[in-house]
Amino acid sequence: MTSPTRTSPAHGVTFGEAARVWARVALLSFGGPAGQIAVMHRIIVEEKRWIGEQRFLHALSYCTLLPGPEAQQLATYIGWLMHRTPGGLMAGGLFVLPGFLAIMALSWIYVLFGDVAAIEGLFFGLKAAVLAIVVQALIRVGRRALANGARYAVAVAAFVALFVFDLPFPLVIVVAGVIGFGATMLGLPQFVGLGGHGAASAEGDGLLGPDTPDHARGGNTMGISVFWLAAWLIPVGLVVGLAGPGTAYADIALFFSKMAVVTFGGAYAVLAYVAQSAVDQYHWLKAGEMLDGLAMAETTPGPLIMVLQFVGFLGAYRAPGVLPPLLAGTLGGLLTTWVTFAPCFLWIFAGAPWIEALRGNQRLSGALNGITAAVVGVIANLALWFAIHAVFRRSVHMAWGPDLPVLGSLNPAMAAMTVLAFVLAFGRGFGMVWTLLACAGCGVVMRLFGVV
Repeated sequence: MTSPTRTSPAHGVTFGEAARVWARVALLSFGGPAGQIAVMHRIIVEEKRWIGEQRFLHALSYCTLLPGPEAQQLATYIGWLMHRTPGGLMAGGLFVLPGFLAIMALSWIYVLFGDVAAIEGLFFGLKAAVLAIVVQALIRVGRRALANGARYAVAVAAFVALFVFDLPFPLVIVVAGVIGFGATMLGLPQFVGLGGHGAASAEGDGLLGPDTPDHARGGNTMGISVFWLAAWLIPVGLVVGLAGPGTAYADIALFFSKMAVVTFGGAYAVLAYVAQSAVDQYHWLKAGEMLDGLAMAETTPGPLIMVLQFVGFLGAYRAPGVLPPLLAGTLGGLLTTWVTFAPCFLWIFAGAPWIEALRGNQRLSGALNGITAAVVGVIANLALWFAIHAVFRRSVHMAWGPDLPVLGSLNPAMAAMTVLAFVLAFGRGFGMVWTLLACAGCGVVMRLFGVV
């Protein structure tokens, strides 16, 4: 009798049980990538003990190096380790599904009832809460990433490059990765070490064990790459060919496919670039509406990058062509979601065997730490961009880089609501959900009484 291989559930976790656990993880995944990863760690590592602490951190580290939402890719990675490709599809797909359904429903409500006073007040309050949440994310990531002066310097340089000089976001990320990789290669210690995760450690290697499962040792990565590349890009080609270049559908397919390749550092890191392009270049929505979309993503389970679905929905809704606007918006949201997440499965299924083989590679860990430090500066740029467009009614885009507020256009009601959000989040220690609920309620009351 042969012993069971790791390609079967020798670890004792059936596919059905795994599906139930991943559905639970997905439904509890509020609060952005930091909160989602914390939930995943608590359930997968501490409660279920499927994998050990070091394996979890290794997978997280290299998912952070990949473009796309690291929490969703981490779920896909662990699902793939446990139950091969079907497990990765199940875990990654379930992680996205609740947020996709919620954002689609909220997008319909937004365009159909957005001019209702209560709805307007709801999103007015949520905008202020989102600003406080973004700053909290900045502080959390900063505490983990900025362990020394060199990493602080990278973060500051990234902020200046983006806000002052308007340099391309991908360039900033690539340079930060090269700095971390080069410093580690030269034996400098500044970018060595992954830093703490912030959650309690789980002892042992977990049910999966310390060894690499048989299915994770290699295989037909070329065939998998070709399949997922085709699954991602063939629909893009069909949309561009059928709708025609320059249409909203073609622009959505091409723009968000490009974003899928450069979204290093998660949603916060790329949203400023997406917001500026969607607002200033494509005119799909206004800056305030971008904040409304982020508020939706903050208040629903799943990756924050789901805000892109709202952007694609509005872009197609407002330029529907021959289709009814609601149908066009729905197709725009579906298209955006597909081109955003199909590449995530490509990165994991084609690259995970190589990632497994690179466990303990210090140079790539150095590149990761350089990128993570730069992400702090990127989030700071996002927070400032949102603050300018939320608290002030008008801003001026300078030819040499930054957006500057018109001081006389200060919105007193939004300024007061923003102060309230910061007091609740930082002074009173309210959690994310309670801060969002309190600000949303205050916004509704203020709108109904004509304050805003």
